[in-house]
Amino acid sequence: MIAWVSPSDAAFGAVAELFDDYRAHYGQQRAYGATRQWLQDQAAMSGLRISAAFTAGRPCGLLTALVVPASLTLGTFWMIRDLYVPPEHRGRGHARALLTETVSQARATGARRVALQTEHDNAAALALYGSLGFAPVDGYVSLNLGL
Repeated sequence: MIAWVSPSDAAFGAVAELFDDYRAHYGQQRAYGATRQWLQDQAAMSGLRISAAFTAGRPCGLLTALVVPASLTLGTFWMIRDLYVPPEHRGRGHARALLTETVSQARATGARRVALQTEHDNAAALALYGSLGFAPVDGYVSLNLGL
């Protein structure tokens, strides 16, 4: 089951805990309280949308997305920021279900497109994204300025 989760939902704490696991997976220090507060703040201030896959009432995957202005088309697009399924839950279709639900919601709200980024050597993610119709954007370079 896939559900959109807000800070007022009973499942929010368990989803925040899974998000903290996601951060630890990428080498960050665990900080459940700070993680929960950050997710709560982002949902309130930036409109971060959080969805989770559930098995037996527990979250087993999550996705975060932002709705972003698409100024040239005077519309919006959805930017997927985080997608995580713990290793013990992989291979069961949770990531595909989360992505499919997100694309459906974006389409239902009239978004122009759904965008995401991943590492160039993440073969499993690239295969999944490609199978759902995501394609590289030619002519653009991703740049960052660390602050």
